[in-house]
Amino acid sequence: MLQELTGKMLLDGAMVAAEAPDVEVRDPATGDVIGKVGAATSSEIERAIAAARAAFPEWAALPGKARGHHLHKLGDAIAADADAMARLMTREQGKPVNEARGEIMKLAEACHFYAEEAARIHGETIPNDSTDHTSIVVREPIGVVGAITPWNYPAELVGWKLCGALAAGCTIVIKPAEITPFTALAIGAKCVEAGIPAGVVNVITGSGSVVGQALVEHWGIDKIAFTGSSAVGLRIQQSATSVKPMSLELGGNCPLIVTKSADINAAVRGAARRSFRNCGQICIAINRIYVACAIYEEFVGKLARAADALTVANGIDDPSADLGAMASFEPLEKTRRHLDDAVGKGARLVAGGAAPDGPGYEKGYFFRPTVLADCTHEMHIMTEETFGPIVGVAAFDTLDHAVAQANDTPYGLASYVYAKVADEIRYLSRRLDYGNVAVNNVDAGIMNAPYGGRKQSGVGYEHGREGMLQYTNLKHIRVRFDQPEGA
Repeated sequence: MLQELTGKMLLDGAMVAAEAPDVEVRDPATGDVIGKVGAATSSEIERAIAAARAAFPEWAALPGKARGHHLHKLGDAIAADADAMARLMTREQGKPVNEARGEIMKLAEACHFYAEEAARIHGETIPNDSTDHTSIVVREPIGVVGAITPWNYPAELVGWKLCGALAAGCTIVIKPAEITPFTALAIGAKCVEAGIPAGVVNVITGSGSVVGQALVEHWGIDKIAFTGSSAVGLRIQQSATSVKPMSLELGGNCPLIVTKSADINAAVRGAARRSFRNCGQICIAINRIYVACAIYEEFVGKLARAADALTVANGIDDPSADLGAMASFEPLEKTRRHLDDAVGKGARLVAGGAAPDGPGYEKGYFFRPTVLADCTHEMHIMTEETFGPIVGVAAFDTLDHAVAQANDTPYGLASYVYAKVADEIRYLSRRLDYGNVAVNNVDAGIMNAPYGGRKQSGVGYEHGREGMLQYTNLKHIRVRFDQPEGA
């Protein structure tokens, strides 16, 4: 699959050779070059957008059920080749193969979910203040979408945009992250295999500052859908040269509150999973944990043991490892910086804190799952998104104190609570200022419910029916009727 995709882009229904295929893509576990892609030229960007614009009228005119048929075929094609796509993802992103395969299957699920939603783009009829007028509100596709996607979930975060946009009747130009372009190209190849009409889906590669920015500024892009950092999201908003809608799923700094009524063992399992899955490189990762004083030391001890029990390995060699390599040097360096800052300010290191020992780790971006106790908001670990396999823990006296600490952030994507007392659950879930609150579980986002953040965590929604409706415009049609002759 790598050989077939190296040096290619998806333009107007065909995988074509890039004009300048000289951008190296490396395996984060070994440092080896696994292939090259192109940095899209201005002519390739123009060709992709022109293809999407030319394909839009016919695609938008298809009945929703017909668009859904194409998405079902795409989901089937992806699922049928999930193993190869998973290995490809591991080679460029680092997560273990089994975890990567789960992500590919979630992409297939998104195809099927939005295939069904495509037939349910409903309008409404609104009564007027006189009986000879009727107002009809319909939803119409926005047009051509520019999708700029990140490296941490290179299949799912393409899929949310791709499937929602196509279901709504939009066409799309996808610009994947520079370090994980092959997964998006593989998805593009599956679009061709599934028979999605030429021009409906295009995939171009290159840097965000050049290729992504070109999509933001181009008059032919009708909507931007972006997932990435809050800083880049703000620059996108500020740099658009025309008014266009944007969906921005941005950073987080997600808290977990564990009350004295919680099932401690369940809370530890949840914390270990959501703090360290994908090496913590997930927008809804748990960055900081607030634990009731009465159970604080017990929780810290159990979480430290749970972290130490997790396996770290090259995800190709050990497909079932808990953690693979981190995707690049940048999040690894930030993890080390936050660790040093916290320990220097008095945090207690209770698990991890270094790269794993032994052969096979020397050239890759590996780091042990790390737990820091006795943290304060003077430490970066508690106030900034790390995007690495590290979590800070602090004690709290009252629920008000826990809420105040949890909300002490400019971000508002996801938060978590473990508690068994219903009054505590209601009190906390109503006061946490986040777009998603997961109680006694750590799956803050599911496919059939809206997923989005508040404050600096973005605008707009993905997942659910709302994730498709983000790609539609409302149109009000007001009609006046006369009495028919002879009535």
